[in-house]
Amino acid sequence: MGGRTGRGRMTPGQPAPAPVPASGRGHGHHRATPWPEARAIAARAGAEARAAKDRPPVRVPLGRALGRTLAEPLRALTDLPSFDSSAMDGWAVAGPAPWTVREESVLAGHAGAAALAPGEAVRIATGARVPAGATAVVRAEHSRTEEAPATVGRAAAGTVLLLHPLREVVTGQDIRPRGQECRTGDELLPAGTVVSPAVLGLAAAAGYDEPAVLPRPRVEILVLGDELLTAGLPHDGLIRDALGPMLGPWLTALGAEVLATRRIGDDAEALYEAVTASAADLVVTTGGTAAGPVDHVHRVLDKAAATLLVDGVKVRPGHPMLLARLDAARHLVGLPGNPLAAVSGLLTLAAPLLAALAGEPATRAAAPTGAPAAAEAPAPALRDAVQGHPHDTRLVPVVHRDGLVVPLRYNGPAMLRGIAAADAMAVVPPGGSEPGRRPELLALPWPTATQLAQGACFT
Repeated sequence: MGGRTGRGRMTPGQPAPAPVPASGRGHGHHRATPWPEARAIAARAGAEARAAKDRPPVRVPLGRALGRTLAEPLRALTDLPSFDSSAMDGWAVAGPAPWTVREESVLAGHAGAAALAPGEAVRIATGARVPAGATAVVRAEHSRTEEAPATVGRAAAGTVLLLHPLREVVTGQDIRPRGQECRTGDELLPAGTVVSPAVLGLAAAAGYDEPAVLPRPRVEILVLGDELLTAGLPHDGLIRDALGPMLGPWLTALGAEVLATRRIGDDAEALYEAVTASAADLVVTTGGTAAGPVDHVHRVLDKAAATLLVDGVKVRPGHPMLLARLDAARHLVGLPGNPLAAVSGLLTLAAPLLAALAGEPATRAAAPTGAPAAAEAPAPALRDAVQGHPHDTRLVPVVHRDGLVVPLRYNGPAMLRGIAAADAMAVVPPGGSEPGRRPELLALPWPTATQLAQGACFT
């Protein structure tokens, strides 16, 4: 399902080499990079690419800013509140009780009332501007009114409505003073903050229509393989393309702007043209990373004078993955063609590279879009033993059950059934892990079934 990888070309146990031009490698074998080192190389590559190219901030409407990263501090464009306002429904009063009630009412969003003289009160709604002269707001439930005779001089002049408090009134009570939360120019959040729903609300309250955020890394996906179908059932040696539908949304969830997903087939010249002409910061290919007769990725990288930074990783599945520098600001990640192996390549090379390229912390590389990474907590323990590879790291789909990590059965390189049901990918060191061990877990960039059942909500 999803394409081929060809035969592996790694030699277990050999140290990772320094980056060399792609033409400096023979295609019959290579030295695989240990999995932790491969992720570190990818992160450094992203950081270097970011430094090599001026990436000015972009301003986006609030409705499109969720999940983005602030490119500059969020400073208040106005005082919050911007005027003295009522915190409760009730009465704005001036001076000591009792107060003579004026007939008008002050509502939120409407012009304020005339200034209150001492001894006067006016009905006021929550959020409404407090009239000048007011000394407090008395909650409706903490007051009573009565009619009393009004006089002009010593002559009777009808009745007035008097307001009496039912408890002590303190000057300033239930008034939100202007600037209580912040003053114009105050820094509300630092640059680098991930825009959550709460950040959107704060930015709107502070006067923003288009906050400045970091630009998203641009990615182009090239799906290789003549054997891939885009519709219908597999037949006559042809299989459905599982990676084309999966990679774009996955990379978008990792914070990338996916420019296109293109199907190239097994055409070396078309692949070369696509790679060299791409305007993307990162080109992602599927399949063709090994040494078979139609595995063209290495030969294309040779022709493009690219530099291989990672040529195979000591990880299962996914060991034929690679990372190449096309120029100072552009890279290529070659994913194996088997679907779960391609997922391994995304988590190993693409996620840390994109996070660094976007200027985000590494912990954000696999956080759900629109939500900051959860605070680090001790990983739950394995319920079952996980068989390991003698020399390589294994990435195994797992779920959380009853406070334990449970490995999923369908974890072969060509299988997506396990990862589709998974809560995370467990990192299993060479030799395997026993029950009770606390594995490193790689988060998936979307809310999983377990998170939803626990009440988590991400957009």
